[in-house]
Amino acid sequence: MNAIITGATKGIGRAIAFKLAEAGYNIIFCARDQQDINTLCDDLIALNPSVSALGLATDCSDPLQVERFSGFVQQHFDSVDVLINNVGVFIPASILDEDESDFQKQLQINYLTAYHLCRIFGRQMREAKKGHIINICSVAAISPVVAAGSYSVTKAALLSLTKVLRQELMAHRVKVTAIHPGSTLTSSWEGTSIPTERFIAAADIADAVLCCLMMSVGANPDELLISPSGGNI
Repeated sequence: MNAIITGATKGIGRAIAFKLAEAGYNIIFCARDQQDINTLCDDLIALNPSVSALGLATDCSDPLQVERFSGFVQQHFDSVDVLINNVGVFIPASILDEDESDFQKQLQINYLTAYHLCRIFGRQMREAKKGHIINICSVAAISPVVAAGSYSVTKAALLSLTKVLRQELMAHRVKVTAIHPGSTLTSSWEGTSIPTERFIAAADIADAVLCCLMMSVGANPDELLISPSGGNI
């Protein structure tokens, strides 16, 4: 089984990579830092020597680098069973006051990267009559955060893409799922004084991904909302 993960060296993406490697998936992933990529490849293979792990340094704010990454995947994988669009960026600001470049960056990373990869590998899955696309969206896609307006808009766009693709691909036995994490303890919260137990753990999202992948052929988990037990922060 072959899986693609974007933004895999930190936080949720890293937790997903470990979970899938443990389950026996070969993994190709992208991240920005080559040293982090090398370390993750070594760690995944140490965890499960029967799988392969490859990464390509990719800045997902650059469409040409995203296109290069899709080519890298096609060069090394004859087929793709799972596509996990995890990469994302959160820039808090109101829409009326933000720098427009912040919106463009979030649009490219949070939405257009997934759009490109879904088109490339969704076609392959359609032809193969199998596969699963999982888009890591956000609670902000459902309940917009005014203090992070453009982030909310781009995540809502990703959710809409997920819904459209589900309709397009269901006749071809390809599953499409949106996972909506609430406040999750990742590096973006580094230095916070908020107690750890107030957050969702990145491992919880990874468990949810594997749970979705393990469901029977007849089940499509459309959307999964995961909130902190004490409410979002």
